[in-house]
Amino acid sequence: MRRYRFLLLLAVWTLPLFAKGGRTLDAMEPTARETALAAMKWNDAYWDDRAAFLWNTGEAPAASRSGGAPRSRRHLVRETSWYALGLLMRGGDGDRDKAIRAFEAVLDNQIDDPSQPFHGTFQRSPEEPRPPQRYARLFVEYDPNWREFIGTTLLMILEEYADQLPAPLRRRMEASIVKAVEGERKEGRLKPTYTNISLMYGVLWTWAGKHLNHPTWVAQGEQWCTETYQLFKKNNTFEEYNSPTYYGVDFYGLALWRVYGVTPAVRKMGSDMEAELWKDVGAYYHAGLKNVAGPYDRSYGMDMQKYVSLTGLWLRTVLDPKLAPFPEIAPGPLDHSNDLIYAPLFAVLGAKIPAEAMKNFEGFGDERQVRRVITPQRVATAWIGRDFIAGAESTNLTREAGAQFHPATVHWKTPAGEAGWIRLYQGPRLNAQVEKETLTISGVGDYTFRMNAPALESKMFQRELWLLPGLSVKLDTDARGMTVTPGNGFMDVQYREATKFTLHLAGGWK
Repeated sequence: MRRYRFLLLLAVWTLPLFAKGGRTLDAMEPTARETALAAMKWNDAYWDDRAAFLWNTGEAPAASRSGGAPRSRRHLVRETSWYALGLLMRGGDGDRDKAIRAFEAVLDNQIDDPSQPFHGTFQRSPEEPRPPQRYARLFVEYDPNWREFIGTTLLMILEEYADQLPAPLRRRMEASIVKAVEGERKEGRLKPTYTNISLMYGVLWTWAGKHLNHPTWVAQGEQWCTETYQLFKKNNTFEEYNSPTYYGVDFYGLALWRVYGVTPAVRKMGSDMEAELWKDVGAYYHAGLKNVAGPYDRSYGMDMQKYVSLTGLWLRTVLDPKLAPFPEIAPGPLDHSNDLIYAPLFAVLGAKIPAEAMKNFEGFGDERQVRRVITPQRVATAWIGRDFIAGAESTNLTREAGAQFHPATVHWKTPAGEAGWIRLYQGPRLNAQVEKETLTISGVGDYTFRMNAPALESKMFQRELWLLPGLSVKLDTDARGMTVTPGNGFMDVQYREATKFTLHLAGGWK
């Protein structure tokens, strides 16, 4: 009898601590399952079996020596962790063994040096050198955010698929999460206003506290989550506002709170913010154009049908592929493709979109004016019209247009059926706002408007009138000069020494 009792206890002791059986493909919504599997198939071509890493999909790959899978100059650590989760989710022949090797390779690239500020983060690529012991530059020699991106992926693995992993690997994952939280706490560089990383950090901190023998971390992490929530509730939005890419990470972090939050308060705060954020995105969305109107606080592109945006990827998990604001997942290059392998994580977590927001994602409803206070100094406005959408941000003359910040944007549908767009590409510190079909901009300096649409020609642009395919723009401005510069697939229109613009928009399509 004692022998049987010992064997029973041994079986219990060797069970994974967090295993729930894992969310299977059969349990997912059909569109989420199809999106995840399509993303996995696309990324399979970038798997390097010898190194147990994904090649960098964002570089133009050279053909492999065997003439098969494409090959780039370096591998990716973070994206390999996402791919490995997808392997366990898919569960095909050989997937489990590949996932185990991938996780071992990822963990080998965590930096374990408590004396350094980069302790607990990961190499971005195994080919890059370790950060220098002195004067390592944040986001240059190392990226501290890999703690949160990879740490939360390990959290999901331990929650969903721990029973597929050998015990030593599970222990390495648990130790890795602890090092990530310890390193972040010691570095002290994060603030709750750094939205997407703050959300991931909050759930990782509290989860590690409950599950990995650090009980004081639960209350401390919950306080962090509460501060992040309180910042959001001031205006029901984040300061990192209306980003097609970073909102996707926000939705990921909030879904982690909702699904794996270790206290009722964290789960409730996550669900509340997730629902409000989807409502805000829905208010800006035009189903006919398959785009979210600006302004964009941080953006990597202007047409969600042409590049991998994470908000578009979330919507790809709930909408028919023909309706989703997302490029076709087919063999060949994709713009901003490294983010595509987020799809398995999104499918496992599942999107929770309120019905009022889903109506806007499924079809165009009524024309509407949108206004959102972001901070006391920043106000976003947008017009969602039947024929075009326009967005703007008033910054109280504190921010310049440029880089990832696009404070004045327009989208419309061209006669060729494609989305055309205008954005203020460069400009001085400014205020901009939209009221129905009028976009106004004020601020002293030089301005460059960048435009993209089929068959643009220089002759379409006059100082006070742009005649674009499917859209006309009449301008009132005090600018002293104007030049037109063709680019590779776009047109730049520069105005010199201006203080104000008023753009009157008119257009339409059948």
